[in-house]
Amino acid sequence: MVRYAGFSILTLLFSSATVLANPAGAAGDYPTTTIVDYVLGCMRTNGQTRQALESCSCSIDVIASILPYDHYERAETFKSMSLTTGENAGLFRESAPAKAARTELKQAQAEADVRCF
Repeated sequence: MVRYAGFSILTLLFSSATVLANPAGAAGDYPTTTIVDYVLGCMRTNGQTRQALESCSCSIDVIASILPYDHYERAETFKSMSLTTGENAGLFRESAPAKAARTELKQAQAEADVRCF
């Protein structure tokens, strides 16, 4: 129970930090859980430091300002499903919609890297 309460507080802190860091609310259309998942994953990759928190929070804000949430969700779904095995997984790797969604997300992430890191 304590872990759950701690996670809720962590979620609240991240969402508050996002709002304070970006008053215009670029990530406003993104669910809080998506923002937190992104920031936590980003921090795992870039270190568990305050600087990483700020850079990763900035990064998801930039991505959110470029990609509407439904485009982000589609790209993440294609990315996740492309890791599956089997004959049908090729649809998630090789189809035109999958490639377009991945390209769009990569471009937004590249812009976020330039602006935030």
